[in-house]
Amino acid sequence: MAERNQKLILDTDQLTEEFFEDTRLLGIMASVKGYQFCWHLNNSIGVNFHDNNLEIQLNKKKRNYFFTVYEYAESTRFLSHYLYNNQRDGEYLLPEFKHLDFLWLMKGDEVSDDSLQETIQTIKTINTVQLVVELTNEKIKNKEHLVF
Repeated sequence: MAERNQKLILDTDQLTEEFFEDTRLLGIMASVKGYQFCWHLNNSIGVNFHDNNLEIQLNKKKRNYFFTVYEYAESTRFLSHYLYNNQRDGEYLLPEFKHLDFLWLMKGDEVSDDSLQETIQTIKTINTVQLVVELTNEKIKNKEHLVF
């Protein structure tokens, strides 16, 4: 009986698409460190972002880069919030958005347009924030970099 070598290929496109079901994503420009931005969000919006030792690792130019992801889960619904640092030592988690410092992913429960606009307006009141924009899935070239 001949032994066959079979390669199993992981379908990352399907995993990425499933990860982004029921998500909303904001891009934020703010000239502060991640932990400082979380502090501003926690105190001005009433969320509770914290460092759960969650990181995204990318290997670029024969070097590993670790991008911190802060997490907050709402207690009254099945909605989780993830705040990614988009920049680390001159490399970008989403290089197509080099002007953005943070990415805020809302995942797990529907976020209405009104609720999203209210969140955007509240973020804009933080004095270190220069820009807040919604990023649609079509605009993101490297979506797989956000999957954990």
